[in-house]
Amino acid sequence: MNRYPLWKYIVILVALAIGIIYTLPNFFGEAPAVQVSSAKATVKVDLSMQKHVEEILAQNQLQPDGLFYDVSGQSGSVKARFRTTDEQLKAKDALSRALNPDANDPTYVVALNLLSGSPRWLTAMHALPMYLGLDLRGGVHFLLQVDMKGAVDKKLDSLAGDARTLLRDKNIRHGGIDRDGERLTVRFTNADDAERARAILADNQRELAFSMDGTNVVGTFTDAARKAVQDAAVKQNITTLHNRVNELGVAEPVIQQQGADRIVVQLPGVQDTAKAKDIIGRTATLEARLADPDAPRNPRPGDPVPFGDELFTQGNGAPVILRKQVIFTGDRIESAAAGFDHNQRPSVNIKLDAQGGRVLRDVSRENIGKPMGIVLFEKGKGEVLTVATIQSELGSSFQITGSYSTEAANDLALLLRAGSLAAPMEIIEERTIGPSLGADNIKKGFDSVMYGFCAIAVFMMLYYMLFGMFSVGALAVNLLLLVAVLSMLQATLTLPGIAAIALVLGMAIDSNVLINERIREELRGGASPQMAIAVGFERAWATILDSNVTTLIAGLALLAFGSGPVRGFAVVHCLGILTSMFSAVFFNRGLVNLWYGRKKKLQSVAIGQIWKPDTDTPVAK
Repeated sequence: MNRYPLWKYIVILVALAIGIIYTLPNFFGEAPAVQVSSAKATVKVDLSMQKHVEEILAQNQLQPDGLFYDVSGQSGSVKARFRTTDEQLKAKDALSRALNPDANDPTYVVALNLLSGSPRWLTAMHALPMYLGLDLRGGVHFLLQVDMKGAVDKKLDSLAGDARTLLRDKNIRHGGIDRDGERLTVRFTNADDAERARAILADNQRELAFSMDGTNVVGTFTDAARKAVQDAAVKQNITTLHNRVNELGVAEPVIQQQGADRIVVQLPGVQDTAKAKDIIGRTATLEARLADPDAPRNPRPGDPVPFGDELFTQGNGAPVILRKQVIFTGDRIESAAAGFDHNQRPSVNIKLDAQGGRVLRDVSRENIGKPMGIVLFEKGKGEVLTVATIQSELGSSFQITGSYSTEAANDLALLLRAGSLAAPMEIIEERTIGPSLGADNIKKGFDSVMYGFCAIAVFMMLYYMLFGMFSVGALAVNLLLLVAVLSMLQATLTLPGIAAIALVLGMAIDSNVLINERIREELRGGASPQMAIAVGFERAWATILDSNVTTLIAGLALLAFGSGPVRGFAVVHCLGILTSMFSAVFFNRGLVNLWYGRKKKLQSVAIGQIWKPDTDTPVAK
């Protein structure tokens, strides 16, 4: 009656083993490390860099405790872990000298970092600790306000250029196009031309709603189009910020939208606020220029550059000479997406606005067969992203092909889309949290969880005796599995997350109380101990399921509609509910079955004192 089949005990043992393995890394703390990442948009850090870093460290008689290649982020990174901070600082100096001969124009970012101190066998199993949030580790916090008006104005300017080109192609003369706030006004001298233009513009520019105002055509943003422009601006700014903060060597930056027009940037472990502000507020621009086919192909440093040309670098420093004349800039790019050409080779599909397309059409018509380069400018320095040959006359939509992999095409499309901010941003809130305060928060949070656990354990064992011990064991497994799942998901633990763990402990024990009271109720009714255990678990299950599902719904609502600390709380809260249902019912019953299930003539169970309904005398069970 109260016996588990062998496979259920195997499931319990496997769950315990996984829980222990993935919880262990959180107890080893963090070790000093050095992170090598790309400082330029055109340079990627791959596995060959890991070997190069290892060789540099060996030449300087430095032996890392671990060397890892991290594929997260756009360009990847190599991380070397050391035993002491002295070794960490020596390694940083050695790598900086070897990888960046020109300190004024670094190719790679060599940053100090912290990595988990877990043994290699745990790391090999991808058992990693949870990331610590800003309030636990210290760092800087920015709240950025996106200029939505600037994003809408920029889109309207683009639509105005498209409207001019469209009307010219249709041979419809107009008296000019003006932008007044969020309105485009096209002036005409007669109503017939105005009506023709309104119909054409309405068919081709669905973002605007066009109406007649005398002999003028007025276009205003639809609500859906305005929201789409604003959402796209926030998303592009978030993508751009992700690319920029990689230079700081932040282990787990938090960059997320808050509300309709704000972005939260949290950089745990960063104390240099000025450096962070410089990188976040940096402006970047894209330019397309023709390459000079008559210039020397491999110029050496110091060689003269032909008149009207400018020298740039591409990738790891390969020189490229381009014309100074700019064909179009990045603000003319409306979209860029990776795709495939007619030969199924990876390519990048680019769409320009009307003005950019018109200029490119004229330039490309006269320069078929000549190379054109796209340059990314940051901090006043230009880096060539790609050089492609013009195969035919180009227009607003064209394709770049070359010796790209699918991944490289995706990266190039991302850089073209997010090389600069879609809309200006202003820092409206700034906070710095020191590491000592973070350590104090960790200690207080850990103490609160442990004191709460011990208080619950003492009460359960005193009140329910042996069944209370079973409940405490299930509660410990719940805590173990919750930490393991958070570590497997590489979640970021914050103070609200610790509060959620403490709350989960209090909620999880409710299920055990329901089970124990159900068993007591059956014993009061005269059921045999074995029958009371079986019926108690079965009847408590429905109540446990209902209460946990309703609580889970509330947690999912917090997760869906909350932001920042609320979402952190909700994630731990929801996962804790799922692990508590497993531990309180499945694992707890496994312990009870293992202890009592094989006793055929069971006379009593240790579940505290039970009062019979017909007497006030307690009967020990």
